[in-house]
Amino acid sequence: MKSKVALITGGARGIGKGIALTLAAQGWAIALCYRTSQQDAEKTCQAIQALGGQALPIRSDVSDPNNCQALVQQVEAQWGRIDALINGAGPYHRINLFDETPEGWNEMFTNNLHPIFYLAKVVTPGMKTRKYGRIISFSMANADKMEAQPMVTAHYIAKAGILILTRTLAKMLAPEGITVNAISPGFIDSGSAPPGELDGMEKKIPAGYVGKVKDTISAVQYLLSEEARYVTGTNIHVSGGWGM
Repeated sequence: MKSKVALITGGARGIGKGIALTLAAQGWAIALCYRTSQQDAEKTCQAIQALGGQALPIRSDVSDPNNCQALVQQVEAQWGRIDALINGAGPYHRINLFDETPEGWNEMFTNNLHPIFYLAKVVTPGMKTRKYGRIISFSMANADKMEAQPMVTAHYIAKAGILILTRTLAKMLAPEGITVNAISPGFIDSGSAPPGELDGMEKKIPAGYVGKVKDTISAVQYLLSEEARYVTGTNIHVSGGWGM
């Protein structure tokens, strides 16, 4: 096949869905990984097919390294390769640190940070063989500031860890023709925020407005492009100045 292949985790809705539809319209074949959002995943794949694109929905819990291996193998069996891995899955919850449970604490790491490590290990051998690959992961605006975060502590630490892992992978994989970068959104109206969370945020954002999904898509498109072939280990803030 001539089209490039993207594996997108968390691609059933929100930002991941926007990325999937945009890349599909540009000729990419899309493997869309979801854990629980089956109906949303099926609708997104139908929308991709309506654009004339190729879509493969796969249900997988990428917090399990064995599932990550099976996921990559299924995509490679379908299309022969993976050109881009986009780590879009990233659940979170708000809770005071001293009210957090061990289960809730661990969940933030097993679902935000660990899958990036697991998937990188299994997706890069094929990329190395072809001397080409793109890996993009989502952190969060202000994660690089190492601020106190009493209400989202574990999630924040996991997102900071993504930045360290991104730079480490970038350094290790640069000789193989593989770039590894992070995108750190601020407040984005992706349709997944709890009711009321975005209300009044315009006053706290230097740009004066809440971002749209298309703002993050633009950053992804750049990092996937040949114009960004020499860009690796970076962290692009998409926040309108919030978190700086």
